[in-house]
Amino acid sequence: MAILTARRFQRLALLTVVVLIFYILFDQGDYVAIPHTTKTGQYVHSTFDWAKRRMRYPFDESKLVKLPEGKPRELPRVQYDFSQDDASESHIKTQKERQAAVKEAAQKSWDAYRKYAWGRDELLPEKLVGKDTFAGWGATLVDSLDTLWIMGMKDEYKEAVQKTGTINWDKTNSPHCSLFETTIRYLGGLLSAYDLSGDRILLEKAIELGDMLYAGFDTPNHMPANSFNFREAKEGRLRPSMAESSAAAGTLSLEFTRLTQLTSDPKYYNAIAGVTRALEKTQDDTKLPGMWPVFIDVSGNDPEDPIRTSGTSFSLGASADSAYEYFSKMYALLGGLDPTYKKLHLKSMATARKHLLFRPMLPDLYPATPPDVLLSGNVYANGQDIIDLQPQVQHLGCFSGGMFALGGKLFHEPAHVKIGEQLARGCAWAYETFPSGIMPEVAEIIPCPTPSAAHSPSKDEKEEEFPQCKWDDTVYKQAATTPGRYPKPFRAVQDPSYLLRPEAIESVFIAYRITGKKDLLDIAWRMFTSVKKATETKEAYTAISDVNADPDAEEVDAHGRGVRRSRTKNSMESFWIAETLKYFYLIFSEPDLISLDDYVFNTEAHPLRIPKPGRGTGGKDGLDMEKEA
Repeated sequence: MAILTARRFQRLALLTVVVLIFYILFDQGDYVAIPHTTKTGQYVHSTFDWAKRRMRYPFDESKLVKLPEGKPRELPRVQYDFSQDDASESHIKTQKERQAAVKEAAQKSWDAYRKYAWGRDELLPEKLVGKDTFAGWGATLVDSLDTLWIMGMKDEYKEAVQKTGTINWDKTNSPHCSLFETTIRYLGGLLSAYDLSGDRILLEKAIELGDMLYAGFDTPNHMPANSFNFREAKEGRLRPSMAESSAAAGTLSLEFTRLTQLTSDPKYYNAIAGVTRALEKTQDDTKLPGMWPVFIDVSGNDPEDPIRTSGTSFSLGASADSAYEYFSKMYALLGGLDPTYKKLHLKSMATARKHLLFRPMLPDLYPATPPDVLLSGNVYANGQDIIDLQPQVQHLGCFSGGMFALGGKLFHEPAHVKIGEQLARGCAWAYETFPSGIMPEVAEIIPCPTPSAAHSPSKDEKEEEFPQCKWDDTVYKQAATTPGRYPKPFRAVQDPSYLLRPEAIESVFIAYRITGKKDLLDIAWRMFTSVKKATETKEAYTAISDVNADPDAEEVDAHGRGVRRSRTKNSMESFWIAETLKYFYLIFSEPDLISLDDYVFNTEAHPLRIPKPGRGTGGKDGLDMEKEA
């Protein structure tokens, strides 16, 4: 009897241990996936439930920052009133033909991805195989969802949603991911496609992913850790970087805010609110007050003072760009209820306007008036007596035209709208300057001299903020590393490639939607035809290595065969369909398709719906959209 009792006790003890282990594992997030079917496909939960993971550094519930209270305000009209224009039949026909040509390129790109790289992050368009660069969840798949919907590719969209519903965020081909890239491509893509279609399966996947990315803020000072190691994240061991790009730290707000609006869960918005407060606190204390250096230290021990901004390099280009882009868009997404974002935008744009923008010195090639264009460069500032403009033009910085124009409309700054148009035209001018009809990734240009501070215009003189200047061949020959190698006034090209980037057409699109100037449509069409000609392969499109080469020209190899001088890079990143082709498609579409008064685009061109007066800011508005759709 005693032996029997001992055995029962052992079994009971063993059972208790097993139950306890399962409880601990389940409570920490391990999850047994239970598929269920929705009207758009099968939904499979990831095998790790991040929502049940315990925070190692929990937020103080008493200090939780919630969405601003109140009804969304009536924002200023952004889009030009196209109803006042009478478009001719030939104009309408031309735009439809252009739109169809863009859709054809998107269809070709998608078909190649579907055939050769289905479920992978991107297609290698010449080898015609898949490649995983963003954790292997299918970056092109998710990034393209809203483009498929907008272009009316409904069968392709439906199939893509069905595939998306089975993504397992816990199954990756890498030990880590980029918090920034995952947020803008995956989370932004899911939220946008849900805002457009109302397919609930997309919101469920977005919540799963949002819960995972939320762990990126489980750090001692609650600043985001962009290098998101999955194992360390599960254990609460992530740490913010001492040298983080300002873009990575500042470009999470739109997506996390929209997720809170759609779910009524304040934790996502609270997380990014801490970053906003830190940026606001340091905006006037950098070496170029109003802007933040390209790289910042977000590892400070004091949660009330978590970032350091001692850097000396300032830019609207790589590693900084979208941090500035999101300020005006956050103001719109929050229905104008938080003036913080207006202040952040206006201060930073005032500094950029004063120190980063310049007019290029144009050669005497124009029979009439030279084009009215501006470009954005970089600045070195030591916080004392040196503020040095470096006239390096980056394709990534070409988004700034759209940013200035949008902010100008939202905040009643007509001068900023004009600057935005000048910047958009500046990048379009750079496209047309090179033999391929495309601007390079990074180049240096000869700027017009800035007006002397001692110069005081007379009564008869019109003061110009960015005055035109005459071409000076002596200055060009002294400045150019190899005079004549690149089109004037480019003095050097650090990176002559084109990576299928969208930033130039993005600004041209926004400038057109805001000003209504029809010549921008022709500019956009020339850009598209140049890109198509230089990048098209037999079954897709590819990045190219040299925009200074004429794509029609051929060199002969050792075997006497023609070789395209543009030389491809065998890369078709997800933003080609998600951004570049989307912006080309939209500029040739009816203006009420994704109106700038109804949506803001995240930095991956995913449109997020702006809450309007009478419709609320989130929660029920978002969750009821499936019925509305």
